[in-house]
Amino acid sequence: MSKSYKELMNDVKAFIFDIDGVLTDGTVHISEDGQLLRQMNIKDGYAMKAAVDKGYPVCIISGGSNEGVRVRLQNLGIKDIYLAAPDKVEKFYEFCDGYQIKHDEVLYMGDDIPDYLVMQKVGLPTCPQDAVPEIKGISKYISHANGGKGAVRDVIEQVMKVQGTWMDDFDAKFF
Repeated sequence: MSKSYKELMNDVKAFIFDIDGVLTDGTVHISEDGQLLRQMNIKDGYAMKAAVDKGYPVCIISGGSNEGVRVRLQNLGIKDIYLAAPDKVEKFYEFCDGYQIKHDEVLYMGDDIPDYLVMQKVGLPTCPQDAVPEIKGISKYISHANGGKGAVRDVIEQVMKVQGTWMDDFDAKFF
């Protein structure tokens, strides 16, 4: 009998995310000089920072390349950022080997065909609500949120709640 997605969340030790369509809504704004500008959700950023602060390795693997995106992610404490990655599976193996993480201990969130092969290798393949049908078909969890609209926050928060690490040492003095 296969495990439910909540049971699989108990096993997650690391997170990997695509950028376009996952951390963004998949649209780009093109400046007059041809630069592609993306928009990211601040709540997704908060959750990624919370995961990093709790010791979860967080990795980004994207076919796209944008130095502004790299700076944003580095400012959240994310160290493993693979941009312009033509082979996502190769980068997945490199990441897992570097942290000695088993493939079935990884949650990967993707939204489109370039994520398909790597999603077949992980323990918990997930996707935003607006992912393409092929990706939804192999996902063990489909977020209620669209890409760039809180899908990343959704999966990180759920994993950390299941594992008892979400707000476990939150200081209420900020309220």
